[in-house]
Amino acid sequence: MMQHLCKFFLLWVLFCCIWGELFAQAGLTKKEQLAFDKREKQLKKQFAQASLNWPAKQLYIRSFKQDGQLEIWVRNAMTEPFTLFKIYNVCALSGKLGPKRREGDLQVPEGFYYINEFNPNSDYHFSLGINYPNQSDLYFTDSKSPGGEIYIHGKCATVGCIPILNNPIEELYVLANIVRKQGQDFIPVHIFPVRFTNENSFKVLQSHTAQNNSYQDFANQLKEVFDYFEQYKQLPIVGINEKGVYKVISR
Repeated sequence: MMQHLCKFFLLWVLFCCIWGELFAQAGLTKKEQLAFDKREKQLKKQFAQASLNWPAKQLYIRSFKQDGQLEIWVRNAMTEPFTLFKIYNVCALSGKLGPKRREGDLQVPEGFYYINEFNPNSDYHFSLGINYPNQSDLYFTDSKSPGGEIYIHGKCATVGCIPILNNPIEELYVLANIVRKQGQDFIPVHIFPVRFTNENSFKVLQSHTAQNNSYQDFANQLKEVFDYFEQYKQLPIVGINEKGVYKVISR
């Protein structure tokens, strides 16, 4: 009996060592691994139902403040157009229409960003960091206190972030990890004040820009990129000039 217990114990130790090594090789925390175990099969099934190839090689995220939506677009090659995979609801919004310009203004940024952090230990379940402030923001914001720590995250509370609840952030977090492992180091995130094709939302934007020429100019810069993507389902290359203005430099 003791001999069998010893063999069982040795096998269990061996299993734990192998599992621990694989876990470390995967570069995932225990919490991330649990999310992968829960969400990856679901994502594969959803891709199959949408007639999309798995795994996606590239991911594009865009959000609309007034409309309260976060869109997930995917593709498998640079030459392919992006295909809409899913739309998540943004469950809370702080601030108002307009870009973020200083720390503590409660504004959700507007502009062109990318994912710069994967945080499995967020107070808001999981979170994906956005590289605010970018070079355009730094030109216009309070130079000493532009603010920061802007995330797409779980739960339903915000002081300038984009909350999409726990189940959606798990799914998006896993998908973003997968495309990163496929080689996409730069995952773009575009945040627009409104969906410009939504007549009601666009009217709200017009009311905000009617007496604000600088915001009107800024919104037009964002709209140019929105319009291009709507037409071609491709992303133009966007630069920032010496005055912090977004410029489409390649289509």
